Amino acid sequence: MTTHKTTPSYILVTGANGEFGHGLIKSLHQQDSAQIVALDLHDLDAELKQYCANSYAGDILEKKLLDHIFAAYDISEVYHLAALLSTSAERAPETACEVNVMGTMALLRHSMQQARTSRRRVKFMFPSSIAVYGMPDLETKHRAGKISEDRYLTPSTMYGCNKLACEHLGIYYTYHYKQLDRHDEGMAYGVDFRCIRFPGVISAFTMPTGGTSDYAPEMIHAAAQGRAYDCFVREDARIPFITMPEAIEALLKLSGTGEASLTRRVYNIGGFSPSADQIAGLVRETFSKADTRFVPDLQRQGIVDTWPEDVDDSAARKDWGYKPNHTLESAFADYLAPNIAAAYA
Repeated sequence: MTTHKTTPSYILVTGANGEFGHGLIKSLHQQDSAQIVALDLHDLDAELKQYCANSYAGDILEKKLLDHIFAAYDISEVYHLAALLSTSAERAPETACEVNVMGTMALLRHSMQQARTSRRRVKFMFPSSIAVYGMPDLETKHRAGKISEDRYLTPSTMYGCNKLACEHLGIYYTYHYKQLDRHDEGMAYGVDFRCIRFPGVISAFTMPTGGTSDYAPEMIHAAAQGRAYDCFVREDARIPFITMPEAIEALLKLSGTGEASLTRRVYNIGGFSPSADQIAGLVRETFSKADTRFVPDLQRQGIVDTWPEDVDDSAARKDWGYKPNHTLESAFADYLAPNIAAAYA
């Protein structure tokens, strides 16, 4: 009797060394069927290598590298985390556009080719950001309250422009790719793009790097180390936040939802929406040596002012059962304070 071996499928994670990548790879590894291929600009951290079938150090703009990965592995799902973040993107906008937009298009193109070759859907999970929004002024921001996915999409930053462009590219590859050349099979074998617009994400285990919303985690990490911190936004600055474990859980939950249940391709998710002063107050209560001062940077404050105070995530709740786990207070008490304090003990 002849037995036929099935070719194993793999999950590709780009930007694997980042804050999100660390937690995501560990969570994916816990799924028995997950075979992970990691890609990052730098060599993968040693602790993550044990969870991966293979890892690559290189640029997502390197065509030969992507050609090799998609030829060597039957990629069934992509988690595209690699990006130049908001602050860095403002300082090098042309580079940001190359990395964030053209890198995403290259992965979408390879995913489509893989889907057509394998005659199946290739899932493409994409983390977007509240940076895609652009509130025209503070009065409008305060009055608008929770913003739905289709309002105020006029970003003022290169990062926001990049993320919004990638959302539209993902939708194009899902529904309209080479629409003039379609045959009877239509898009049955193609990209299944799914995107979450994340609020500010706070991690207890990795230091923030380059995000405009990073004033919140920077404040906490500095206090835990006994360092003074000059917060670059005003006391009344307000945007939504979520903890890193909740963000990873949400992305995996969206990935695990049947495609027929999705009414859209881009979803808001919310968490808690404190003022910077509320965060500072909890930091002072938790860390006795905290020395947090507010020294607003006009440019960075100006960017935060264009982001909504909160988002309407009713579509995510209805379509795939999203529900935040934390309030600001429980996030501090149960996740942030004990883990960050232990890290610097």
